[in-house]
Amino acid sequence: MTSRLFYWSLTSALAGFLFGFDTVVISGAEETIENLWKLDKVTHGLAMSAALWGTVLGSLIGGWPTDAWGRRKTLISIGAFYFISAVWSALATDVNTFMIARFIGGLGVGISTVTAPLYISEISPPERRGRLAAMFQFNIVFGILIAYASNAALAGVGPHAWRWMLGVEAFPAIIYTLMCFTLPESPRWLITKQDDRAAGLHVLQMVAPDRTPEEIDALADEIAEAAIVEKKSLSSFWSAKMFTPIMLAFLVAFFNQMSGINAILYFAPRIFKEAGLSGEAALQTSISIGFVNLVFTFAGLWLIDRLGRKTLLVIGSFGYISSLLGCSWASWNDHYVVLAACVNLFIASHAIGQGAVIWVLISEVFPNRYRAMGQSLGSFTHWIFAALITALFPLFAEQLGMGAIFLFFCGMMVLQLIWVVTMVPETKGVPLEEMERKLGVTP
Repeated sequence: MTSRLFYWSLTSALAGFLFGFDTVVISGAEETIENLWKLDKVTHGLAMSAALWGTVLGSLIGGWPTDAWGRRKTLISIGAFYFISAVWSALATDVNTFMIARFIGGLGVGISTVTAPLYISEISPPERRGRLAAMFQFNIVFGILIAYASNAALAGVGPHAWRWMLGVEAFPAIIYTLMCFTLPESPRWLITKQDDRAAGLHVLQMVAPDRTPEEIDALADEIAEAAIVEKKSLSSFWSAKMFTPIMLAFLVAFFNQMSGINAILYFAPRIFKEAGLSGEAALQTSISIGFVNLVFTFAGLWLIDRLGRKTLLVIGSFGYISSLLGCSWASWNDHYVVLAACVNLFIASHAIGQGAVIWVLISEVFPNRYRAMGQSLGSFTHWIFAALITALFPLFAEQLGMGAIFLFFCGMMVLQLIWVVTMVPETKGVPLEEMERKLGVTP
């Protein structure tokens, strides 16, 4: 792997760092905001989920700029959304302006989940695609860890600590945006969308400098020929031939959120407080979630091209089931030590399984012609369920209790295990153009 390829992948993946930071930073401010503006449970849920509704829209429309403007320009624009959201959220004077600011940040998150994994997959060789694309998820959890640590560090700065928690995101947003100006465009976008073979060949040669000009030319031919076959054999995205990749993207995203991951990440301090910890101790304990997430995402990053996507999903499913059963028991019995252990086991299971796999798998199963649209479908599915769960979580937690909620998530993970074992194919090491033939998309 060249240092250049690693740098480009890392830069694109830094959109994931901002995604993780933006998603979780609200956890340190949510109770203060609830009390400051005297929010009822419904409004509180809406305020907490405002960014997620922006993410839903961003993921829904993210395929359009990714195809129309190109991967590079879209990645640059994401940084602007994050910066505006961070500054505006920190300066919000009421719940309505706060929700608008968070919504804008959500747009950046949604679009990033479409564009960043797709871009990395399109510039990566098959044997390294899993590890490089999984860097997006690694940066998500690194952002989560830094957000938890930042919240804990800023918690004691005064009555406006929550504003500093939210506003500090502006600094990494600027750094990410400047780095994106150094990225080349995706060679597959140049060849198949812009019909610019010369520019595509140039990028392909930079990606793989050890390959001969003849090998690079043959790869460009394969990409171009696959695009011609796709155009002839695929009348539309919503066609019978696209059924398998569509269902794979939908179900991996659906089950990702039905694990309860976003609810636990968003409300971790409150979950620990209800188990008996003080507010400051709950914030500090939440840092362990970020640390465990980072360590096991790194493990997933190392294993994804060795064991494969399907194996990691199976391992993660067993971990989900056992940890959620433990969380349910501990919640009903007010046992903080067991709850903390099981929450961290849950996070580890997510990180090494669904967390490492989801964005990689979605970016692999669609043909070049519909990759942006397919990534958008998977991202939209992920975020619509994330938004619904986060918006409803405070109400259901109050009405049913955490024990019942954890048990529901456990049941959904049993269904995920059955789906993975019976229906998910292995995509490890398969070239993108060959993958569409393997899934029956093209002959």
